[in-house]
Amino acid sequence: MSMKHSPKLRPGPWDLLVAAAVLALAVACGTAVWGRSPGDSLTAVVSIEGAEADRLSLASSAQRVYSNNGYTLEVEFCPGGETGVRVRSSDCPSQDCVHTGTITRSGQSIVCLPARISIQLVGDGPSSTDAVIG
Repeated sequence: MSMKHSPKLRPGPWDLLVAAAVLALAVACGTAVWGRSPGDSLTAVVSIEGAEADRLSLASSAQRVYSNNGYTLEVEFCPGGETGVRVRSSDCPSQDCVHTGTITRSGQSIVCLPARISIQLVGDGPSSTDAVIG
């Protein structure tokens, strides 16, 4: 009685070609998603009492002062060479807007409730979409 042996499985040239194509596709997808530098086409929208007061591109560094409701905020765009926005100082009592730190991604915001001022990043920069379902 003879037993059948299963054939030896070895990768062939076509298998290596498929593996190389999958690897190249993975690298291309990774570069397309994460290859952008932070701040690519991001815009900071400053609203005072719900109305848009200022719209600035993050392409250049700037500092602005906004006042409302008896409070003043000093806002710094692209602080220390990094791409983003932060409230450098404020005379509001809670300092939540200062403690928020630098925001760098689309959809993030800084809000100063006593001053009724908000700063939001909009645009198609990195992480503007968390997931697509459907």
